[in-house]
Amino acid sequence: MSLVGDERPGSGRIDGVKLAVLSRRLDSIAARMQNTLLRTARSGVINNGRDFSCCILTADARLITVGESLPIHVMAGPDLMSRTMLEFHPHLERGDAFLHNSPYHGCSHPADHSILVPVIDDVGRHRFTVMAKAHQADIGNAQPTTYMATARDVYEEGALIFPCVQVQRAYRDVEDIVRLCEMRIRVPEQWRGDYLASLGAARIGERELLALGAEIGWDPLLEFVEAWFDYSEQRMGGALKRLPTGRVIGVSVHDPFPGTPETGVPVRTVVSIDPVAERIEVDLRENVDCLPCGLNLSEATARTAAMIGVFNGIGATVPPNAGSFRRIGIRLRDNCAVGVPRHPTSCSLATTNLADRVINAVQAALAQLGDGFGMAEHGAIMSAGDGVISGRDARRGGVPFVNQVILGQTLGGASPTADGWLTILTPGTAGMCLWDSVEIDELQYPIRVQERRLVPDSEGAGRWRGAPALSVEFGPVRDTVDVIFAVDGRINGPIGVQGGLAGAPARNYRRLASGERVELYGLVAIRLATDETIAKKPDLTRRFLRAIKRAFEWARDNPEEACKLHIQKVPEVALDDCVHSVQAVMSFVFTEHEKQFGWGKTSPERLATTWQAIAEAQELDVKWDPNQAFDTSLVPEK
Repeated sequence: MSLVGDERPGSGRIDGVKLAVLSRRLDSIAARMQNTLLRTARSGVINNGRDFSCCILTADARLITVGESLPIHVMAGPDLMSRTMLEFHPHLERGDAFLHNSPYHGCSHPADHSILVPVIDDVGRHRFTVMAKAHQADIGNAQPTTYMATARDVYEEGALIFPCVQVQRAYRDVEDIVRLCEMRIRVPEQWRGDYLASLGAARIGERELLALGAEIGWDPLLEFVEAWFDYSEQRMGGALKRLPTGRVIGVSVHDPFPGTPETGVPVRTVVSIDPVAERIEVDLRENVDCLPCGLNLSEATARTAAMIGVFNGIGATVPPNAGSFRRIGIRLRDNCAVGVPRHPTSCSLATTNLADRVINAVQAALAQLGDGFGMAEHGAIMSAGDGVISGRDARRGGVPFVNQVILGQTLGGASPTADGWLTILTPGTAGMCLWDSVEIDELQYPIRVQERRLVPDSEGAGRWRGAPALSVEFGPVRDTVDVIFAVDGRINGPIGVQGGLAGAPARNYRRLASGERVELYGLVAIRLATDETIAKKPDLTRRFLRAIKRAFEWARDNPEEACKLHIQKVPEVALDDCVHSVQAVMSFVFTEHEKQFGWGKTSPERLATTWQAIAEAQELDVKWDPNQAFDTSLVPEK
């Protein structure tokens, strides 16, 4: 049986050299954990995109070090998760391990499967806790994505939720839990590999801390931890002392999604600075209640996002740990979309969309204090280039695949001293994730990346400018590929501060076989196919076209109901505008000509006349046969 190590060691002074050396020793342990995860994980989002974090906490759940982790994963949350472990499992033993992804008990969001391991010394005393957190490629959601933007609650979301469930005892798996995951998750062997990688990372941390405690003694090590916290608090106090006294308000608006107000979700932050007391407070209570969609933040990401905005805005290098956090107050409200969610609220997108808006609002508010403080807004996530792809890989005998690609986003907002960070990816990941290698993605998945390039003149101009936008285009190689993503920033693009101009809004398109680009809206679940797919699977195409025909006919007969469904996906559209547009379009789709020759077909005379007009206008060959350009054999009969 373990004893919680909550005793305070003696107050002997630790000199600066020892403080620096031991802080680096603990950082190196976190780095070894991260190296293990990177090199042994199976899914591309982890071993290629580096969407994971590792950290070390005291036995009483105070954050010590995070290494090179994603800020949105670790600044707040590991402490809450560790407290849950202590509450749910008060009798800890060496060899225990716990699986945690519950956003109602301290985790960031359900996709971030986390392994917590208590570090128990030779006499059974709980000395530290280590955590390895990794974003999964699939978690058993109702759709093949870890971002269920339209889920009205966790039940519709479909994720398996583990509120600090024991997954190892005496270093052996609790096989019931492992089997449960393998039965629910789409590519179980991929998940099993990622689980073992996370578990291995946590065990590396446990081993190294036991060795360090044996080397220098537990009491000196715990004495260092307290001194490290005091030093970090002093550094934060010094940074806050340089700020002017004030109370500033920042607002950043998320685009409308299904389940949000028609005008979107304004995120309001009230930031109060008291340099005399060396304290800063961020108040998020004046925001909307939890929403019937997947945008809601968990308590962990609400607190973390506010703190990221503070760290970004004060422009100082301060160690992020429980010591420096003493100087930051975060005020949240229960049942608030950027506060503390109540079960069964969905927090599927809690690490990105609204979290990024909280970060933007805080750092833009701090920019109001004057030159040298705060930052401009970062761009909004998430584009098709970071979508979740799934399907079956014909190159490997039709085996299933699912993974979030990270083909890249730039998004960096300008600071008072530099242009925007080109590879920041998101404000919450802060450049710690990596862009995927195009070649590796093409080897791992049946996709072909056509381009990845910067877009000129897309950054917000100013004394320091934002990062230019990135254009990514990819598609399937042979069989169909499903892509799901939820993009913010189409309507409310990144805003500059201190007179700087706004950056370009987000745009996503589908490229047709003709080469034409068709713009996509905020929520996208799309199936991409090639000509080869149509040739090899004509029945699939026939069924698809029959469904399209029925959909057109239903929309013609029920225009108002069709528009209400459309507005659920695209809330900025007005109902009367939509109804009139549908009626106008249908007058061109269902005509006397269509009744005679069939839906999607045309008479030879009309086709010849149309081609002659086009050819003459474009100076093309009038004698060319336009029937070569399309095939109506799969179109439903009238």
